[in-house]
Amino acid sequence: MPSASVASVASVAVGAPTRPIRVPIPEKKGQQGPATAESRRLSKSLKRKRDENELAALSTAVENFDSKTATLFAELPLTRQSAVALDKSHFKALTDIQRKAIPLALKGKDVLGAAKTGSGKTLAFLIPVLENLYRKQWNHLDGVGALIISPTRELATQIFEVLRKVGREHTFSAGLVIGGKKLKDEQEALHRMNIVVCTPGRMLQHMDQTVGLNFENLQMLVLDEADRILDMGFRKTLDAIITNLPQERQTLLFSATQTKSVSDLARLSLKEPEYVAVHEAAASATPVTLEQFYMVVPLHEKLDTLFAFLRNHLTAKIIVFMSSCKQVRFVYETFRQLHIGIPLLHLHGKQKQTARTDITARFLASPNSCLFATDVVARGLDFPGVDWVIQIDAPEDADTYIHRVGRTARYEKTGRALLFLCPSEETGVIKRLEAKKVPIVRVNAKQSKKKEIKPQMQSLCFKDPELKYLGQKAFVSYVRSISIQKDRETFQLAEYPLEEFASSLGLPGQPRIKGMKTADTERIKERKNLPRALRKLEEEQAAATAAADSDDDSDADLAKKKDEKKDEKKVRTKHDKMVERQNQNVLAEHYRSLVHDADASDDDADFLQVKRTGYSDSEGEEEDDKEDEEADADADSTGGAVDLIKKVVLGPDGKELIIDSKRREKLVTSKKKIAALKSKGVKLRFDDEGNARSVYELQDEEKFLASGAPEDQRKSFLQTEGKKVKIADVEDRDLAKRKKKEKKEKRKRLEREAMGEEMAAEHNEEEEGIQLYGKLELPDWNATSDDDEEGGGVELQEKSERPSKKRKKEKRRVIEAEDEPETLEDLEALAAGLLG
Repeated sequence: MPSASVASVASVAVGAPTRPIRVPIPEKKGQQGPATAESRRLSKSLKRKRDENELAALSTAVENFDSKTATLFAELPLTRQSAVALDKSHFKALTDIQRKAIPLALKGKDVLGAAKTGSGKTLAFLIPVLENLYRKQWNHLDGVGALIISPTRELATQIFEVLRKVGREHTFSAGLVIGGKKLKDEQEALHRMNIVVCTPGRMLQHMDQTVGLNFENLQMLVLDEADRILDMGFRKTLDAIITNLPQERQTLLFSATQTKSVSDLARLSLKEPEYVAVHEAAASATPVTLEQFYMVVPLHEKLDTLFAFLRNHLTAKIIVFMSSCKQVRFVYETFRQLHIGIPLLHLHGKQKQTARTDITARFLASPNSCLFATDVVARGLDFPGVDWVIQIDAPEDADTYIHRVGRTARYEKTGRALLFLCPSEETGVIKRLEAKKVPIVRVNAKQSKKKEIKPQMQSLCFKDPELKYLGQKAFVSYVRSISIQKDRETFQLAEYPLEEFASSLGLPGQPRIKGMKTADTERIKERKNLPRALRKLEEEQAAATAAADSDDDSDADLAKKKDEKKDEKKVRTKHDKMVERQNQNVLAEHYRSLVHDADASDDDADFLQVKRTGYSDSEGEEEDDKEDEEADADADSTGGAVDLIKKVVLGPDGKELIIDSKRREKLVTSKKKIAALKSKGVKLRFDDEGNARSVYELQDEEKFLASGAPEDQRKSFLQTEGKKVKIADVEDRDLAKRKKKEKKEKRKRLEREAMGEEMAAEHNEEEEGIQLYGKLELPDWNATSDDDEEGGGVELQEKSERPSKKRKKEKRRVIEAEDEPETLEDLEALAAGLLG
């Protein structure tokens, strides 16, 4: 039974149940013990009767209450505890959704509440939760009486903070179960909770792993942002939770865009729900004080426009919505290094709970800052003082747009919203917003305020490989978010300039997306799967079409093209290759230069060689002048009889010098004068490898612009350097081949030399063996010779086993035998004589 004593709702994550404070009544002097006990029992019975009377009167007031005339919380049939807490929290007037939904919920009916963002839906279900549990005399021994489910952790935390304010006078225990902390700590306190505020995933985990947890006595189920919880993202989780809940319960559903699906309502076992919609009769589904604009911006210019917008609103409080976590992190990391001038924060679902809580608190306390976020912030969160809501990526539907812009213009305050749309998205998105009664006006960006940040982005990605990798992930995540959109007519991936978008992110090229189907891949796949006959027919049709397009060409050009095609298809024979082959020996280049010089006609008469004799580097101008004066004096003394013949010589840098005086003739023999006539050299700089290169000098802006447009000069420079790189690549390959060939020939030469040395060594060993031992060769006894006729002599010749051409012929020794050997003994005697 609830007590009238002061107690507070559990604080932080999970709170232990609080018990009423019992103040002992002091005994009066002279009063006996039995009388004191009897007075206590009497006071308790009186108090119990008083509470029962209060509950009966409260129930009667709830049943008979008419909400048509109520405008203040004080007019509602509420308990004293709730009334005091609302007064302390400065909640006075009722909003439309509160005035219509609270009386129905107090009567125990199921409610479907739909109202604009920032209209006070949180109090519309928290007050009935507290009131109904109080009237049922709920305490910590009864277990969980109310379950409040929220789609995001931030929204659940916000609901729990409001519950602490309005339930400070009650004795219920409440807890926040959202994850991010140890499961064991939550399990110990979950059995003692009366009100649980949770997220779907964490609640299902407790149902599966917490021993002894049951919801058999659950009285109320509340779904905040019900349309988000009932969609595909939480469908399986919510179905599993509902199977563990009793069928006999009260269900409250609240959202800015409420669902009316029969299947969704059947899943929740709603019984004759009351649909409370505040904005259906209104002219717009968004607050009247919200100014809404949209701007058509190409995909690759969105970051430039966002940067310019932030630079012009440094004192505002802004929320920027994006499609994916990777985009939020990439834009935050890059803009943070560009030093815009406004504090930057980022919030997405991949962060740890402690970081998300800290960032949310910092943004709440900040008077001016910019928060990059995903749709995790789009629902229910109350950020006071938000001036602008920017949607850099188009929302998937009109409901998502309504929830996003609902972060500003809350509680009848003013606010502004700006939506960036690609040219291909404008028609479809605006059509859907108009169908949802969303008034939005198109505006154009001021060209003078724009600033291109593409060079800075490229520089950042070049310096930091991790940032480049994050940019690639952001690109992939954005493309995937477009590819999975339900509205295929509005979001067509082929209409987006992905190459330019990748370049605007600072990436060197468009990243490849694994498993992503594009128009080109589909076309190639279809063509590959065609039968050969059909593919050949298509090729013939394409050739015929090309021929029809080229009817304007002359017959000569057509014949020339046919001949060129025939030449290309003609097979080059070995004879053709031999005829076209050029001499590849070392004198080939020298021969070509001789032939080239012979063809050219040189005028040797125009050139004279002047022999430089007797010149010195130390000769100065004064000495030259003196010598010239002396020469002129000598010429004058002779009456001008000596005249110099004018000569023309080739000076430095191909300049022609006319020699018409001794001074000019002396000039040719002076190193100092010749050096003065030469043009200035080019300043060189040596790199790390020791190669010389010219120093880059900046041009004046006028000269640079006179050469053409910067983009054209850039393209021509890239083409020129690309050709040089290709030529250098070919030369490098040829050089590598030459070196490889020379290395191979050198290895073969060394092998041959080694083999020759081995053969020579073997030859020397054989010669030494022959000199030491020799070899016996038996004569042909059947052959006849002159020696046989005369004395029957036998000739024995010493030969080597392997005769060599370089070896000199050895002299033969002749041994005479008396008789022809007939037996083995005769042969042994003959051999002994030879050895002896």
